[in-house]
Parts: sequence; structure tokens; C-alpha cells
Amino acid sequence: MKIYTLHTKQNLPISKKQAWDFLSDPKNLKTITPNYMSFDILKGAEKSMYSGQIIQYIVTPIMGIKTKWVTEITHVKDHCYFVDEQRFGPYKLWHHKHFIKEIEGGVEMEDIIDYMVPFGILGQLLHPYIVQPKLKEIFNYRTKKLEELFGKY
Repeated sequence: MKIYTLHTKQNLPISKKQAWDFLSDPKNLKTITPNYMSFDILKGAEKSMYSGQIIQYIVTPIMGIKTKWVTEITHVKDHCYFVDEQRFGPYKLWHHKHFIKEIEGGVEMEDIIDYMVPFGILGQLLHPYIVQPKLKEIFNYRTKKLEELFGKY
């Protein structure tokens, strides 16, 4: 059972408060997710982020297959970081840490995702050809979208 990690960093020319206000609003996840994924929040995004919050989505990550995804916000340190964990969805494990750090002229946003793919050995064989490239594509889209919204650092 292999645990994979995706680690990204991005600097933006905005305040820590602006970054936090945007990232901690679950409704903004749709804005930074590629349109082809048909990302739709079903339930749980009515309030600002808090520990214990359950958010339900429908996503279409691959080949038009709709998938229900349920995450829980497990940890929140206001204006610093939060963690979401999959409770039900396409991964065997999904643990996503979001960090926001003030730097000169803006903020550094860091994402660390530890995940496991389903389907045992078959999932591991497909990982470098399907899952890993798809995750990189999604986070590259997110980087570009955040730069469109807030400017380049």
C-alpha cells in the first residue's frame, strides 16, 4: 500500500487576510477547479470553514464518470492553515494540508496532499499514467486561475 505525495507552492501578491478569505470559503473551490470536472457542491458550504465541517461534492474527474466526494475539514488555524480529509470518494486516502505564510510583498500558499489510489496493484500501475498527471493538471490550473484572480507575484 503506497502513499503518494503532491507538494505545490505558489506566491501571490495579496495579503494573508485576502488569501485566507478566499481559500477558507468552500464555495471558491469551484472557481479554481477546471470546468471539465463539473465540480458542484451539494451540501456543507453554507458557512465559513470550521473544524468538523463536512462538505459534499459531485465531480467528474475522468472520462465523464460522476463521483460523489465527501470531505471533512479536520483542522483549522485561522489565517494560517487548514486540513481537509476525504471521508468518501475516489481515493483510498486523501489528506490535504493548505498553508498560508506571509512573505515580503504577499503570501506563499503551500499545498501538501498525501493520497492513496484505490484498486491495489492495478491502481498503483495506473497512477503514473492517469492519477498523477490528472492531479498535476488540476493544480496547474489552480495556479493559473489564482494568478488571473490576484495577479502574479
